[in-house]
Amino acid sequence: MIEEKLAAFPGVATGIGQPISHRIEHLLSGVRAQVAIKIFGDDLGTLRTLAEQTKAAMEGIPGVADLQVEQQVLIPQLHISVNRAAAARVGFTPASLTDAMETATKGKVVGQVLDGLKVFDITLTLDDHHRTDPTALGLVRLVSPTGAIVLVQDVAEIIEKLGPNEVQRESLRRRIVVSANVRGRDLGSTVEEIKKSIAMDVQLPQGYTIQYGGLYEAQQESTRLLLALGAGSLIAIFVILFTHYRSGMVAAQIMLNVPFALIGSVTAMAITREPFSVASLVGFISLTGIATRNGVLMVSHYIHLMTEERQTWSKELIIRGSQERVAPVLMTAVTAGLGLIPLVLSKGEPGKEILYPVAVVILGGLITSTLLDFFVTPAIFYRFGKTAAERLAREHVEKHPHTAGEAKAVHHGDTESKEERKTESGKAASTANAAPIPSIPNPVPAIAPPIRIEAQADGKQPEGTA
Repeated sequence: MIEEKLAAFPGVATGIGQPISHRIEHLLSGVRAQVAIKIFGDDLGTLRTLAEQTKAAMEGIPGVADLQVEQQVLIPQLHISVNRAAAARVGFTPASLTDAMETATKGKVVGQVLDGLKVFDITLTLDDHHRTDPTALGLVRLVSPTGAIVLVQDVAEIIEKLGPNEVQRESLRRRIVVSANVRGRDLGSTVEEIKKSIAMDVQLPQGYTIQYGGLYEAQQESTRLLLALGAGSLIAIFVILFTHYRSGMVAAQIMLNVPFALIGSVTAMAITREPFSVASLVGFISLTGIATRNGVLMVSHYIHLMTEERQTWSKELIIRGSQERVAPVLMTAVTAGLGLIPLVLSKGEPGKEILYPVAVVILGGLITSTLLDFFVTPAIFYRFGKTAAERLAREHVEKHPHTAGEAKAVHHGDTESKEERKTESGKAASTANAAPIPSIPNPVPAIAPPIRIEAQADGKQPEGTA
């Protein structure tokens, strides 16, 4: 919208951006643009010609916007060339004559005036008429070191012609800049196409060079650094996993979640039309740790079931371990995803230029890594993880034999209890199903009456009573 309205003013070069981004770009390359093509050489006219050819080669490339050449306005200038032979005859050296002409045209501070706390310089110079008119300047009289009085036109040639209002230098060389911004396309691929177009259409004379700078240069350096850090993080994660599980196969299976996450990240960037940038690369590196964590949750629980609960390797073990890890994996993934949703919905808002690509990359990777983790990781571990899991289980038993014995005793006691319960339930069932037995009354035996014996004094036997 802004670009269309400003295009109505002919001859006006515009560059649309934000103050913070312009400041950063100027600090990086000295140019307020994302792409700065610097042409170095000696002749200013040749530099301007090469800059116009470079601009023509960049026009029409998709994504290039705000294309312009560094402004160099030609203004009237007085060029004074010293006639060395004539100056030497009257005793002038080129240095002394040049110093005199600089004082006459530019001025020279010869003293100061104090007015209270204010200080004013006293400048010695010619009046405006003699400084701007070549004829009047040529009639100015000079006193030579030998005492001869000569006119300026006798010892120097004064010519009025057009020249640039300023000359930019970098690394002690003259340069001119062709700048541009990039919209609707990633910066890297746009600059690569610009390089190819310039190489085909612009022929550099000997002694002239082209340098590509701006935000692109800083992005290239940051990309190389982040790629090195990303590779280092992947190696560090693998080493940590290998140290913990002592199995390269298990570590590799856990790290399979990384490509699962990259699938979602690339898809999310394609859907949102977000170009690849340093911010998205930061999101990829952050996503590596998040995706690896999900694999650790799954695989660690499979091994836990074998080492701690003494469950043998089977398909049921994998199914049980996967089901028991659905809630933890979903909880961590959903929590992280909910925190990123506000950033994903803030596309185009000021201040979200860096956070938005990071959120898009991480959220897309979370979705695919979580879903594929539930289906692919169990199948891969069941196919390739048996040897490593059984080895870890044996090592755990050797290190903790008492734990194994208790686990077996508990398991054996549970088995016996189950068998006793089954036996008792079987007896009860057989008793309930058997035919009823008729009851027979038991005969009550006759009870003899008690016998009382009394001792007699005369020695007779006592009489017994029934």
